[in-house]
Amino acid sequence: MYTIKLFLFIIPLVISSKIDRDYSSYDSVSPEPKSRFAMLDDVKILANGLLQLGHGLKDFVHKTKGQINDIFQKLNIFDQSFYDLTLQTNEIKEEEKELRRTTSKLQVKNEEVKNMSLELNSKLESLLEEKILLQQKVRYLEKQLTSLIKNQPEIQEHPEVTSLKTFVEQQDNSIKDLLQTVEEQYRQLNQQHSQIKEIENQLRNVIQESTENSLSSKPRAPRTTPFLHLNETKNVEHNDIPANCTTIYNRGEHTSGIYSIRPSNSQVFNVYCDVKSGSSWTLIQHRIDGSQNFNETWENYRYGFGRLDGEFWLGLEKIYSIVKQSNYILRIELEDWNDNKHYIEYFFHLGNHETNYTLHLVEITGNIPNALPEHKDLVFSTWDHKAKGHVNCPESYSGGWWWHDVCGENNLNGKYNKQRAKTKQERRRGLYWKSQNGRLYSIKSTKMLIHPIDSESSE
Repeated sequence: MYTIKLFLFIIPLVISSKIDRDYSSYDSVSPEPKSRFAMLDDVKILANGLLQLGHGLKDFVHKTKGQINDIFQKLNIFDQSFYDLTLQTNEIKEEEKELRRTTSKLQVKNEEVKNMSLELNSKLESLLEEKILLQQKVRYLEKQLTSLIKNQPEIQEHPEVTSLKTFVEQQDNSIKDLLQTVEEQYRQLNQQHSQIKEIENQLRNVIQESTENSLSSKPRAPRTTPFLHLNETKNVEHNDIPANCTTIYNRGEHTSGIYSIRPSNSQVFNVYCDVKSGSSWTLIQHRIDGSQNFNETWENYRYGFGRLDGEFWLGLEKIYSIVKQSNYILRIELEDWNDNKHYIEYFFHLGNHETNYTLHLVEITGNIPNALPEHKDLVFSTWDHKAKGHVNCPESYSGGWWWHDVCGENNLNGKYNKQRAKTKQERRRGLYWKSQNGRLYSIKSTKMLIHPIDSESSE
């Protein structure tokens, strides 16, 4: 810019000097060579001005290019920022839509909860009214009974009734004598059993020593049949062995652990007694981490497999030997992958091996909807032992379980998924239970426990 201003300043001077020379030429005629030299000087001055103007324009062009490049860089940065903001805006819009959908679902659930709460309140009020009426009726009956007892005269017993009482007492005494005799024989049998065990151990030690001396160093193949491991027990005495975990608890053992029991007409075997809420439950199934394969054969499901201090199935034959002694309760405990715990309890009846250990259930209480079908004969099946009408269930659902006429009931002995199953096919092969709305939930850990209804009768 400075060069252009200089050039504009020089040009008028050159023109004015030329005009002055032209005017002076009229006054006095100068020699011709001198005027030529004066015009060359003007041309040089003009050329220098144009040259400086060209350099100035060149510098100006370079500066303009630099400024334009800076502007383009800033525009690119602005475009990138605008694109990023557009992406973030789209994500925020998607999140907003998801939040709106979630809010609508929560509003619907809230309405359902409100309706359920109103229904429960009305039912509670009706129950309270019925309770008050029942209390009034009971009081009225108590008054009537009291008045009848006061007004009823004493009646002399009939001689036949007296003789019948005497006969019953005699029979009772004879039964007690027989029980004492049986207990004495039982103690003697236990002593003989312990003696036989000691002799067997001595023979086993002798045979083992002779075998070690005679056999070569070739290793033997391990046994692959996964029968139930006999873990170290807390009570190892064979005399007066209890029939179940409740008897052990009533004798003063109030800690959970592995104990030996001997149900009536059965051999001695080990069980895990789970102490909770002032009583001891016998644990018949436990799943925690998927370390034990539950897709086992019929024989292994009959006699048990796994470890009592880990994952295991106690065995259908052992379960039957326990529950045939009296009436029992079945309790199922589930924990999902969000650490939510659920349970359900049933009155149940279990058949023997001739009925394929048919299970019949009646629900008592719990918070697991439709865990197992009620009032139906559920037949136990495995992949190598299929009951009639239940052919495809064990193959398609994995693991031995009690099935009904259609597949789809909850299978707690299925394939263990170490993370939450996402696809429907994987979920149906895992540990699952079906809610009332038909949705399948994946389960992290399971427990199946049994307990006698009358604790005193089990002793």
